[in-house]
Amino acid sequence: MLRLTDITLPLDHTPADLDAAVAQRLAIAPADLERVSVFRRGNDARRKNAIKLVYALDVVVKDEAGVLARLADDPHVRPTPDISYRFPVRAPEGWAGPRPVVIGAGPCGLLAALILAQMGLKPIIIERGKAVRERTKDTWGLWRRSELNPESNVQFGEGGAGTFSDGKLYSRIKDPRHLGRKVLTEFVKAGAPEDILTEAHPHIGTFRLVTMVMSMRETIEQLGGEYRFGTRVEDFEIAQEDGERRLKGLHLSTGEFLEAEHVIMAVGHSARDTFEVLHNRGVHIEAKPFAIGVRIEHPQSWVDKARYGPCAGNPILGAAAYALSYKAKNGRTVYSFCMCPGGRVVAATSEEGRVVTNGMSQYSRAEFNANSGLVVDISPERDFPGHPLAGIELQRRFEELAYVAGGSNYQAPGQKVSDFMAGRPSTEFGEVTPSYQPGVHLTDLAQCLPDFVIEAIREALPVFGRQVPGYDHPDVVMTGVETRTSSPVRIGRGRDCQSLNTRGLYPAGEGAGYAGGILSAAVDGIRVAEALALELVGA
Repeated sequence: MLRLTDITLPLDHTPADLDAAVAQRLAIAPADLERVSVFRRGNDARRKNAIKLVYALDVVVKDEAGVLARLADDPHVRPTPDISYRFPVRAPEGWAGPRPVVIGAGPCGLLAALILAQMGLKPIIIERGKAVRERTKDTWGLWRRSELNPESNVQFGEGGAGTFSDGKLYSRIKDPRHLGRKVLTEFVKAGAPEDILTEAHPHIGTFRLVTMVMSMRETIEQLGGEYRFGTRVEDFEIAQEDGERRLKGLHLSTGEFLEAEHVIMAVGHSARDTFEVLHNRGVHIEAKPFAIGVRIEHPQSWVDKARYGPCAGNPILGAAAYALSYKAKNGRTVYSFCMCPGGRVVAATSEEGRVVTNGMSQYSRAEFNANSGLVVDISPERDFPGHPLAGIELQRRFEELAYVAGGSNYQAPGQKVSDFMAGRPSTEFGEVTPSYQPGVHLTDLAQCLPDFVIEAIREALPVFGRQVPGYDHPDVVMTGVETRTSSPVRIGRGRDCQSLNTRGLYPAGEGAGYAGGILSAAVDGIRVAEALALELVGA
């Protein structure tokens, strides 16, 4: 089979046009083309009046060797690579050895547990939040009634923070083993739409993520895995053996002590109490950069028109997205983050007396507004030096200020772009109606953001307005604050994926500082599960 890349065709092309383009590229007769399948499809929207679809294709021809020899110098014609997943090890039949433990049931923990279960190791999955259906009810409790459950919300519970997001399934990570394909394949088995295997920028959406997560849990349980919901790890038993620190077990919120010497830490970026416990136990933790800012909302139709021009609304293209970045004069980078076409801004706090915003959309991306984080980079050296957990305290400080600025009732503080640029509080909405629930309280966002963030965003908005017409429209609404862009800490680990100073502890995923989204977290979960299995079972 051959892999052809960079095949471009107009939006309205037919299947016959695709076959003809392949035959032309390979310089073969149509009769010599046996099969064409789409591996990946994206679009090139640089010319809005002539948007193209861009394909990577897998092709079967009658004389593959001859075609490869003739086109040996063409980098876009190569043998199709083998991207099938192979387990590095499997437990012996009837494995009765120690059961690995996975803490956290987000994308990282979910894939780690699935891989361990498929290798026959019968993992125990500990999740402080609830199963996804019950968790969804608690999440809506905050959005509709301003009632927060600190243990079951957008951040905590089965599926992790990614469940209430756009469900983006693409990443820029290096993935030479094609582990991302394994993730997508398992998602499709669990009920995700098959187009995530072929779209260049696939997504699922919240409702489909919920059913998918439930299906994967059922698979893990059928393979001998065990879930414990509503259970928080309160402490780690660590002993000194043969000159090194070793994990011996976990103290749980149920009062139980669970013996465990092989534990994957997949707790997500908001498990602040767990980070504190790990630090107090001497586990190697260091502060890492993240970003802080706001959510900005535009009518989706404005973004569609700006990105696709006369092709806006074409069902093949769907709702348009954008990615923006600007280096401000104060040395800060302002950039769009977690852009959610056709979605809504959601309340994403996990702690009482604090306000956090995030973005979410469904698979259809059919809601009225587009939203994105508009954030500014911060770093330990410049902004929160001196302590590994100082970034957490910085996040908390501005989340508390946002809670007060929003009225101390979980409404989010908001401001129109025109007022933000002028440095005055907003008093009424204009053309753009914000989507955040339980509501937006108009005010001045300068009350709950660092001065350098305000300065950098004010400088960036007109620049972004030239790149995406309407981006800096006076009535565009920004809500605050966006603080959970990534983990404020990194839990150090070695090449064997174990903690730098505590054997048996495997930091993983976004919370440990090794991922940044659903796909990269899931891929990291696979890598760490493989490392644990090799340690536990042997090569």
